[in-house]
Amino acid sequence: MNSKELQAGFNNPFLNRPWMTESGAAATEEKKPAAPEDKKKGLKGIIAGGLTGAIECLITFPTEYVKTHLQLDEKHGKKEYDGIIDCVKKTIKRDGIFGLYRGMSPLLLGSIPKSGTRFGGFEIFKSYMVDEKGNLRPRDRAMCGLGAGVLEAIVAVTPMETIKVKFIHDKRMPNPKYKGLFHGVTTIVREEGLRGLYQGVTATVMKQGSNQAIRFFVMETLKDWYKRGDNSVSVPKPVVGAFGAIAGAASVFGNTPLDVVKTRMQGREAAKYKNTFDCIGQILKNEGITAFYKGTIPRLTRVCLDVAISFVIFESFMDLFHRLWR
Repeated sequence: MNSKELQAGFNNPFLNRPWMTESGAAATEEKKPAAPEDKKKGLKGIIAGGLTGAIECLITFPTEYVKTHLQLDEKHGKKEYDGIIDCVKKTIKRDGIFGLYRGMSPLLLGSIPKSGTRFGGFEIFKSYMVDEKGNLRPRDRAMCGLGAGVLEAIVAVTPMETIKVKFIHDKRMPNPKYKGLFHGVTTIVREEGLRGLYQGVTATVMKQGSNQAIRFFVMETLKDWYKRGDNSVSVPKPVVGAFGAIAGAASVFGNTPLDVVKTRMQGREAAKYKNTFDCIGQILKNEGITAFYKGTIPRLTRVCLDVAISFVIFESFMDLFHRLWR
């Protein structure tokens, strides 16, 4: 190439465009395989999610306790509670204020891997599906949430929820047999095998998958609306909390029937159901369609608070990690 050709190349307006420089999109595409940062973000998500799960469990468990009791209070049997307030009053009268935390220990221990898997899983799935601007398409928001929900259902939620429901249900029996967390878990495994910890796994996968698909879809959509597609914009934490409450409410109305079925499949009387679909049929036949929405109000209260708190705490930890962990 002679000097005239070389000079022409430098003066070529197309070759001098920003996208052909190191700071342009072409360079970004070449550098996009900065997978270590993606993996680091996933690890940050797992740790931040675990811490988030422990904190929100301590705050919201009493509403989970009430919801579970109301869902186990079957219509064709003798009803023990007249509603939310009656359940709270009778529990405190019978067991004191700490009675509202009955069954919390397995939930607290399980909340760490549960929340860690959920948020970490979402961050990992998201890292593979974002565009060059770091944005997710609407369909991909739901898919990442679905993947995170299924993952947490298998890894943590099913055994944790089964133990929790059995503990709460055991307390309702004339002769409770679980003396504590260790005794209860070993009794379940001895009598039912490891399968006893995975009762209702189908319903749980369906519930958690739909739960997180709805929540993350709504949350990411609202955040994208606020940012107008500009990821350099920071969403204030009170706004994150409000968006989280909206996402939580959407998931409650979307999958409470699955939550009722899951709870019945994990109780001590789960043996009377052949499978998830038999449970659905029996509830519909014996109690009517309204039974699928038992515990909706306390669940709505708990979930809105839970999801709002979770997203605020999670994003606060992620902001902290981004500053201190590079």
